[in-house]
Amino acid sequence: MHSGLKSKTFPKSSAQTTISRFFTNASDRSQAPATDQNVINCRGKQHKSVAKKRGSDGTVSARKRPKLLESAKEEEERSEDRDEDLITAHSTSKVSSSRASISHVTLSRLKDFSCPRSADSSVLLRAGQMEVELSESSSQNVEIKSCLFENVEGAIKEQTNTSKQEFSLGHFTKNPGTRNCSEELEVHNRRTKSMYTPLEEQYMEIKKEHMDTVLCVECGYKYRFFGEDAEIAAKELNITCHLDHNFMTASIPSHRLFVHVRRLVSQGHKVGVVKQMETTAIKASSSNKNSLFTRQLHALYTKSTLVGEDVNPLLKLEDLEQAEDGMQDGENNYLMCLNESFDKQSKELTIGMVVVQPSIGDVMVDCFKDKLSYSELESRILRIQPVEILVPSDLSETTERVLRNISLSSIHADDRIRIEKRESTMFEFQTALRIIKDFYRDTAYHPSGENQEKGSYSFCMGLESPIVCCLGPVIQYLSEFKLEKILLLSSSFRRLSSDSDYVMLSSATMKNLEILRNQTTGSVKGSLLWVLDHTRTSFGKRLLRKWVSQPLKSVPEIQARQEAVAEILCSESSVLPSLQSLLSRLPDLERGLCSIYHKKCSTQEFYLIISSLSRLHAELQALIPAIQSQLTSPLLRELLLDTPQLLSPAHQFLKVLDEKAAKSGNKSDIFMDLTDFPVIRKTKEEIQRVFTDIMEHRRVVRLQLKNTSLDYTTVSGQQFLIEVKNSSSSIVPADWVKISSTKAVGRYHTPFIVEKHQRLQQLREQLAIDSNYEWINFLQLFGDHYYILRKAIHHLATMDCLFSLAQVAKDNNYCRPEILEEKCQILITAGRHPVITALMGDQDQYVPNDTYLQGDGRRAMIITGPNMGGKSSYIRQVALVTIMAQLGSFVPARDASVGVIDGIYVRMGASDNISRGRSTFMEELVETSDILSRATSHSLVILDELGRGTSTHDGIAIAHATLEFFITDVKCMTLFVTHYPPLCELELSYPQHVGNYHMSFLLNEPHTASDEGDVHPEVITFLYQLTEGAAARSYGLNVARLAEIPDSILRTAALKSKELEALVNSRRTMVRLSSGAWGITNKEALLDWRNSSL
Repeated sequence: MHSGLKSKTFPKSSAQTTISRFFTNASDRSQAPATDQNVINCRGKQHKSVAKKRGSDGTVSARKRPKLLESAKEEEERSEDRDEDLITAHSTSKVSSSRASISHVTLSRLKDFSCPRSADSSVLLRAGQMEVELSESSSQNVEIKSCLFENVEGAIKEQTNTSKQEFSLGHFTKNPGTRNCSEELEVHNRRTKSMYTPLEEQYMEIKKEHMDTVLCVECGYKYRFFGEDAEIAAKELNITCHLDHNFMTASIPSHRLFVHVRRLVSQGHKVGVVKQMETTAIKASSSNKNSLFTRQLHALYTKSTLVGEDVNPLLKLEDLEQAEDGMQDGENNYLMCLNESFDKQSKELTIGMVVVQPSIGDVMVDCFKDKLSYSELESRILRIQPVEILVPSDLSETTERVLRNISLSSIHADDRIRIEKRESTMFEFQTALRIIKDFYRDTAYHPSGENQEKGSYSFCMGLESPIVCCLGPVIQYLSEFKLEKILLLSSSFRRLSSDSDYVMLSSATMKNLEILRNQTTGSVKGSLLWVLDHTRTSFGKRLLRKWVSQPLKSVPEIQARQEAVAEILCSESSVLPSLQSLLSRLPDLERGLCSIYHKKCSTQEFYLIISSLSRLHAELQALIPAIQSQLTSPLLRELLLDTPQLLSPAHQFLKVLDEKAAKSGNKSDIFMDLTDFPVIRKTKEEIQRVFTDIMEHRRVVRLQLKNTSLDYTTVSGQQFLIEVKNSSSSIVPADWVKISSTKAVGRYHTPFIVEKHQRLQQLREQLAIDSNYEWINFLQLFGDHYYILRKAIHHLATMDCLFSLAQVAKDNNYCRPEILEEKCQILITAGRHPVITALMGDQDQYVPNDTYLQGDGRRAMIITGPNMGGKSSYIRQVALVTIMAQLGSFVPARDASVGVIDGIYVRMGASDNISRGRSTFMEELVETSDILSRATSHSLVILDELGRGTSTHDGIAIAHATLEFFITDVKCMTLFVTHYPPLCELELSYPQHVGNYHMSFLLNEPHTASDEGDVHPEVITFLYQLTEGAAARSYGLNVARLAEIPDSILRTAALKSKELEALVNSRRTMVRLSSGAWGITNKEALLDWRNSSL
């Protein structure tokens, strides 16, 4: 029945399946030994020599890969090859028979695809395997085959009587490393007696300690991902992922590590970089030269901790404008830590907060009470826009839902906030206090700067307990990234919100006024920040963002900024243009300085930062005489005269460095004078001695080869090669080592050169290690000047912001507003909306409007008018002009006078909050309640169409009561937009404090249709001009016409509107007449009432 075997070697397939190894059949494996034993007994009687014949068959010998000569770095790949040989050895035979015969490796793969649902598949596979083994024998005995099939039939009957297992998704495990040994293919590492390669075992040991981290493992010239990390990398980086031994794997080139790490981090992953801790030459001379390279976790990165050489590639001065590949960080990389405590008796929620930006050194703390609406928390998150939030594991469900909603509100995935949960015990007061004490009392962190440390410790001990409960976890978290040093400086700490310093902007205000981002796309364009931002530096851009989100309340500070902006606009001094050109092409000095302070910068980055600071110092020093004689603004003089002195340390460090070595990243030659670096000097001297010995060895070689002009050559990085023509190879001594050859020449090393070259390589690698150690110490010395240089960079950022405000005022013809401390008023003449004006560009079609609000006079404006008439734009305009005035900017108006406002509260728009279980109307009233509790007599309150989410009567009642409360009790300045005409009657009740206004329009009556009773909606022409008096109607049908509602519906709606209006008017007439009738007391009055009614 069976034909003879045809021997053929099957090459190993390079396209392995990625899922076959994850499909296993436990029931089949459990019954396999019994069946196999029967076959063995059957075979053993007459075919004892089958295995020997297979082993001696030359056609099935295993293929072997040539031995690699790289180094011990690829040792793990050798064990992988041995594993592959085992599989390949089984795949070298093919059975041809009348029955369907399959190779052993194919059967193995089919077995891996077997599903637990099929009980017979494994038996058939074993039968196939046994048939293949039997068919390989030279004699095919019928008796053996009958024995075989009897066993197969018995096994099939036995398995069909058992219940079939249900299909389970548990067999589709992603990580083969987590499976039991019994579920793996029996391919083991012969050296370690393990199913995993040495590299895989090393990876698993590191992964156990960092289960939540995507690990990039350095393997020679590339970084590799394993297991589930590889699948994540393949998805996020759009790279190939394939099965290699026991794990899925993917790889990236080492020189592109920073790009891929940033992409993974931007998607919310925590990324760890695992690097080799040994060098090739040193390992080759050590006792463990045949073992795997030692690897350790070198760095961790998340959205808020992108600091280090791996993620901050070098930028040359001339390449700043062409930076790409995500090399520039976002505007903010804040880490926020939250802790909450709820007092059940007072029903108050207290939230502690610590905010850190490790990349630039900002540290902010805050402690505040919040309501169940979480408006205070939301406003702080919107203002800071953190990229990562650290919370305890037992965070309340409500707070967690709020954070999740804010995180998911971002349109783009890379803009979403990453939430990191930590053990709740770390947020306990005693635990956090212990961490803080240990941190500030550990002298290893601050060998110098003891006074600074004492100040920081005293400052932290004076913080509220909710803040202390956050600071401890932050210290521990940043310690994992080696970024905790930034918390040592007390000067870096500041209060996030101070009622005495900054205007209060609620979360609804930030969103509705589009201060930092527009509500349509979530981008900066179309926001107030976009209008004001003409900064030239990254650190200036960050500072301006703080100015916009935190307007000042201090009149002297506001006026100081205004005077500086005015002098920049009017001054003819040559100092200011020179300073602007200096700021134009600067790297991110603030971020670079912080990277140096963390000792995570490269030589190129250090030289870029230090050379820029030194150049600024020299050029500002030369401008000092002109600054003293030409500038009058106190703020400008203070900034420009202090900065050169603060930058003076930079030049001293620049003198120590060799420019060429620093730009090339050569730490071995970066220090010009090695007097202070004896270790480097000693290693370099020994390298020079070895090099001299090799060069002197040329004389011996020349004598041996009888060639007086012979010299060493270097080919493909291989040094000290001796080239000998192939025709003269007979004169080459036998102990010389042949390195390479061509058709013409052979290249050799003498035993002396082999020894010395190996020693030279060891010394060079040792020099690299010593140089890196000295470089870290050098960065520590520079870090001692961190605070002084940071202050200088802050001065430069302030100058950049002032130049930006001046540029905006000049381009848009803004005026300087008057800031009043005593009075509470907003007086604006011909004011314009700054964002709409900028978006319209040169068209200049925006209609300006006046605003007159006075706290002791007319402080409430009730604004009515047709839909789409410009009411919302007007009230936003008033708020934005007020914010601009108090941050020190000029404003878009002909004239403006603004009293200091302590808060701006805005309620406008309609949106529900399903995640919190709030309807549109509920969300509207929650925001209104928050405003009622926080507004003062020095606040500006803006309410747009309050009460529209419910019935007309209830809506009017709520709106009337709320507005009356603001007028009589709070006494704040109020802009109230409504479509309820009865609210306008408040002007009659409070004529001194309330005024009615409307956005003017022209009413064009439609042409009357020929059909009787056919009514068309009116056509409105918007004038966008604020006019005194109330509008009688809102003309909503005109908006329906603009929205292209079908004419038939418009005609029906117009007719129905007329009917309802007539019905309401008739009812009003009846009420008016009835109320008049109640006052009749005689016949004459009755007759007069009757005549007037007719």
